[in-house]
Amino acid sequence: MKILQNAIALILSFLALICFAPNAWAFCGFYVAKADTKLYNKASQVVIARDGSRTILTMANDYQGDVKDFALVVPVPVVLQQEQVRVAEPQIIERLDAFSAPRLVEYFDPNPCAVYRDRPAPFGTNANPMSLAAPRRSVGSDRALGVTIESRFSVGEYDILILSATESNGLQTWLIRNGYKIPAGANQLLQPYIRQNLKFFVAKVNLAQFQKSGYQYLRPLQIAYESARFMLPIRLGTINAISEQDLLVYVLSPKGQAELTNYRTVKVPSDAEIPVFVNSQFGDFYKSMFATAHTQEGKKVAFLEYAWDMSNCDPCSAEPLNQEELRKAGVFWLTPSQSSNVFITRLHVRYTRDKFPEDLMFQETSNRQNFQGRYILRHPFEGDTNCEAGQQYKRALATRFEQEAQTLAKLTGWNINEIRRKLPVTQSQQQPQPFWRNIWP
Repeated sequence: MKILQNAIALILSFLALICFAPNAWAFCGFYVAKADTKLYNKASQVVIARDGSRTILTMANDYQGDVKDFALVVPVPVVLQQEQVRVAEPQIIERLDAFSAPRLVEYFDPNPCAVYRDRPAPFGTNANPMSLAAPRRSVGSDRALGVTIESRFSVGEYDILILSATESNGLQTWLIRNGYKIPAGANQLLQPYIRQNLKFFVAKVNLAQFQKSGYQYLRPLQIAYESARFMLPIRLGTINAISEQDLLVYVLSPKGQAELTNYRTVKVPSDAEIPVFVNSQFGDFYKSMFATAHTQEGKKVAFLEYAWDMSNCDPCSAEPLNQEELRKAGVFWLTPSQSSNVFITRLHVRYTRDKFPEDLMFQETSNRQNFQGRYILRHPFEGDTNCEAGQQYKRALATRFEQEAQTLAKLTGWNINEIRRKLPVTQSQQQPQPFWRNIWP
């Protein structure tokens, strides 16, 4: 029995050392909630798997409307063939979103009367799945409008055209004549891509195939190509936008973090200690916090929400993607015998046409520094504190709660008095007040 007690004591001591040693960086707490794309009414998501000049791009849109009216026009650097395009599984993007989402974590204060030597810190197949084929010769044209059909094929529930054009008015006219609903004024945004000699990936829903598929939503499209250009065209997305657009970009790389070269990238505020009541309103908190930071930065930056090696997480809001899932997400450089060599960068861009007049230009880096949007709840100790250290701890709680309230107000813009009304009542606030306090406020 004594041996068992000694063993249990040793295990508890070891756990205390792991959780409370100031030099220990491993997460020791509880993951509570995540701020994923479900928070936003309109949020497009893009996955970019890139190594060198090879790219596999997965596009998930937030289209709301009759599928017969859907038309997607995306500038691409090369002429794509059927073997370079496929329909992706939406669950893969959901997995990336869950894995990289900003998260809320909670800790519980230890008994202040217990003595610890170390006090707790406040936180605790190389085969390409899609062929990168060379462009083929044109299969059709409309010389009168300067539009050439470079390639035509169907993939899943989509009919695909790859077009080239010599002038934007002709391209817009051709699209409208052929049943594509293009917003007025599109030619102004199409012209810069034509000058750069880019092609146009045009997708439309094949209604018969869509009905036959049994799906209730449009699945993501995935394209593979080789190009020195590392960019994401976003300007066409502002044509029919009536408000700010949220874009989540997940960049997968064997090297390290991806960065924007033509816009500033700012880390989202993180590692802030906030009041415990936020546990039940984390979604509202994160939306308000992001909107506040977005405004403070002049509404023209990209926010880094997550950067991490895909092989692990700390804390984990979802399990890391396995090799099969990574392959479906576009990762093409892994072999069956190779351990995961994928670094994920999650960027959140809220853009409008005036604040983001240029497309997003990226570069790969070797920076593998980890970062996550993380927000911390510290639950106060609620047991007996009949010792001097315990009394000091109780007296200090009011100051700590006030600091957490001010931090929350600064991050979100919420009213500080409303926040204070939701804070726990401390021991000092429960003590009887002198009689004159009732007469002289």
